[in-house]
Amino acid sequence: MTRLHVPVPLRWSDLDAYQHVNNVAMFRLLEDARITAFWRHPEAPDGEEWPTAVLDTGPHATSHTLVAGQQIEYLRPLGFSRTPVRVEMWIGSIGGASLEVCYEVHDGVPGGVDRTGPASGGKAYVKAVTTIVVVDAATGAPRRIADDERAVWEEFVEEPVSFRRRG
Repeated sequence: MTRLHVPVPLRWSDLDAYQHVNNVAMFRLLEDARITAFWRHPEAPDGEEWPTAVLDTGPHATSHTLVAGQQIEYLRPLGFSRTPVRVEMWIGSIGGASLEVCYEVHDGVPGGVDRTGPASGGKAYVKAVTTIVVVDAATGAPRRIADDERAVWEEFVEEPVSFRRRG
C-alpha cells in the first residue's frame, strides 16, 4: 500500500498549557497536510507537485472541497519539535462525490522523507479521518468525482482507519 508522507511544521502557538500540541491545532495540522496533498499549487516548481494534487484552488476554481465530517483519536501527546511532523495520508474510500481521507501523525525525519511510500509502522500520535465532499463552485451542489481524479487517488486507497469502540 502506498501512502502520502506530508511534512507539516509545528508552531509555538500549536502548544497548550501542558506543552503538547492542542487538540484543535491538530485539526489544523491535518488540514495543512490535506491542502498540500490534494490541491494544485501553481507556484510549485516543476516536479514538486504532489501526485494527488489534482484539485484547483482559489476564487476561480470550478470545484470546492467541503468537510462533511471528522473524527480523531489521540493516542499519545505530541510535544514541540523543530523537525516537521510526518502526516501519513491515504484514502479509506472514494464515493460518488466524496472521499474519506485517513491520517496518522508520526515523528518527522530530519532531512525529510520521500513523498510517497509504505506505512512507516511507527507509533502514531494521532489517527483521524476527514470526509471530503467535492462540490461544483457555481451551484454549491456535490459533483461526481471525475475519472481522472479517481484514477490518481485510487493508488492511495487502503483500509480505512479503525477507531477504538466506546463502551
